[in-house]
Amino acid sequence: MHMDTASTHASQMHEETFLDSNEIVINMGPQHPSTHGVLRVVLRLDGEKILGSECVIGYLHRGVEKIAENRTYAQFNPYVDRMDYVAAVSNGLGYCEAVEKLMNAVAPPRAQYVRVILTELNRIASHLLWLGTHALDIGALTPLFYCFREREEILKIFENYCGARLTTHAFRIGGLQYETYDGFEKEVKTFCEDFAKKVDEYETLLTGNRIWVGRTTGVGVINADACIQYGVTGPVLRAAGVKWDIRKAQPYCCYPDFDFDIPTAQNGDTFDRYVVRMEEMRQSRRIIMQAVEKIPDGPIMAKIPKVIKPPVGEVYHSIEAPKGELGYLIVSDNSTQPYRVRVRPPSFVNLQALDVMVRGHLVADVVAIIGTIDIVLGEVDR
Repeated sequence: MHMDTASTHASQMHEETFLDSNEIVINMGPQHPSTHGVLRVVLRLDGEKILGSECVIGYLHRGVEKIAENRTYAQFNPYVDRMDYVAAVSNGLGYCEAVEKLMNAVAPPRAQYVRVILTELNRIASHLLWLGTHALDIGALTPLFYCFREREEILKIFENYCGARLTTHAFRIGGLQYETYDGFEKEVKTFCEDFAKKVDEYETLLTGNRIWVGRTTGVGVINADACIQYGVTGPVLRAAGVKWDIRKAQPYCCYPDFDFDIPTAQNGDTFDRYVVRMEEMRQSRRIIMQAVEKIPDGPIMAKIPKVIKPPVGEVYHSIEAPKGELGYLIVSDNSTQPYRVRVRPPSFVNLQALDVMVRGHLVADVVAIIGTIDIVLGEVDR
């Protein structure tokens, strides 16, 4: 970093230095593998201790919201899959439901059940990727292979359903494009039956592991008040003791039909966020098992016009994505293209809290804390 830029960053981070200590300002990222993408964190240090940090984002330049204004509602649908590409199905659900709300349309019951199954499978896949990479950052290699083994089974189901593995474009405005394939329910059930044992296996490797506990307990603590102040949602908020999950608080799709719990913890540290996400995977499995048992028959698309022109108005619709609250604000001027689209991505909002979480910790802890927030830069730089 250029010296004058470094001093500018240092002056921006207002905090008293310790006595006569020599502060140093260093870059972490954007090329560092543990920053999970092109995130640049400017750290202000006293030796190894962090006095302050600043996240520098924008290296991806996606411009997704502006693209939306120059595409029809249906054309823009695949773009949302590219934001949080680890949880593409969730992005699609949020967008489709927002447009449906704008049009006063409701997806048929069968479509809603299939949506829930695919979205919850995607939540598990997202958490598995998080767990594998997070453990790898802290120095545990084996969980990565275990997690990717199970994630692969989910991606096979996605691929059989709609041909895509990662940027899974599964939903359409008004319902689904594809009917479930032969053996879909059986494959999903088989995965769920095996998965319960696998989560226990991950826990055996990590939960009581002295190194894991040592590297995560008391690290990156953020309390409930700070979470609410910064707009933090998802597992990070629930690990601080706030029982807030949009699937229950502001129900959407057919989630009221299912029985599941909202996992919470109290300490708001890296270990508690790990515990909450592990339990979330079990709850997702529970929802999927219930949904597969009672998928209703019937159409998979609502009766919506070929050319989508919602009435003049605006709508904000949010869902509980794997990383937190994912919201879409869509403004319609009764044309075939949205007048304005604004996305409220959980990764972007949750990243604000990084500075609060890293202060007073060591440089090595920054890696664990960035991992525990579970950000995807495609969503941050949308």
